[in-house]
Amino acid sequence: MKKKKKEEEEEEEEGEEEEEEKGLCFPVFGIMLEYEKSGELKTKSIDLLDLSPSTDVSALVEEIQKAEPLITASRSHQVKLLIQRLQDKLREHSDHQFELFKVLRAHILPLTNVALNKSGSCFITGSYDRTCKVWDTASGGELFTLDGHRNVVYAIAFNNPYGDKIATGSFDKTCKLWSVETGKCYHTFRGHTAEIVCLSFNPQSTLVATGSMDTMAKLWDIQNGEEVFTLTISFNPQGNRLLTGSSDKTSRIWDAQTGQCLQVLRGHTDEIFSCTFNYKGNIIITGSKDNTCRIWH
Repeated sequence: MKKKKKEEEEEEEEGEEEEEEKGLCFPVFGIMLEYEKSGELKTKSIDLLDLSPSTDVSALVEEIQKAEPLITASRSHQVKLLIQRLQDKLREHSDHQFELFKVLRAHILPLTNVALNKSGSCFITGSYDRTCKVWDTASGGELFTLDGHRNVVYAIAFNNPYGDKIATGSFDKTCKLWSVETGKCYHTFRGHTAEIVCLSFNPQSTLVATGSMDTMAKLWDIQNGEEVFTLTISFNPQGNRLLTGSSDKTSRIWDAQTGQCLQVLRGHTDEIFSCTFNYKGNIIITGSKDNTCRIWH
């Protein structure tokens, strides 16, 4: 994955050079582009994780063309055919009747969470026994036990679509980043003051976000293990507005239904540790590391 990332960076830096497109194929839920650049054959993938049997293929191809210069007008028809073939595969499974395949006695204590990699070839389980286990889906065999947390492993995730890393969040207030190939722990992210209950990778697999019972959400850089941002969160009493306070010294009001940022509250000179609405939802108080609290109405 590091090699792939390096290639993508080179593509940005060498944007002036000509790129000769070679071909198209598709992996699971995506399109793989093959093209020649500076005499070297390269590949690039376009993920279609939101593709469904009801997706408007023509509109989707137009979106892809706008975002990806490699998809030229001459290739748009071929891309459309590939996506339609993917849709056909999805339709094959839409009426599938599931049957029990295996029962795994995965942990000695109750399970808290499960997650699959993109292809479904392996999956992970978290447990009250303080471990996360990696399993082969076809055989049901255990591949690794990720051991290192000091309390319940509650939140788990693959860095899909790549699937080469796993993040685990625990009641011990830490998040750990692991290698799928070796089971090695790359980083332990520390900073939360209460149990971590949810986490997720960004699509580029450069960041992992953690949510905790300390009402904080934190963003971590998976390369160097450092904290990038901290968000503190509060809903208004009506539940239609979300208030966040951040280490970027601002507080923001969001529409809880659309995710749109409605207002940015600026003024603090250091990170914001806490923010809250009053009972009526017409007053906001923010508290900051700059030794001040601010009242907004």
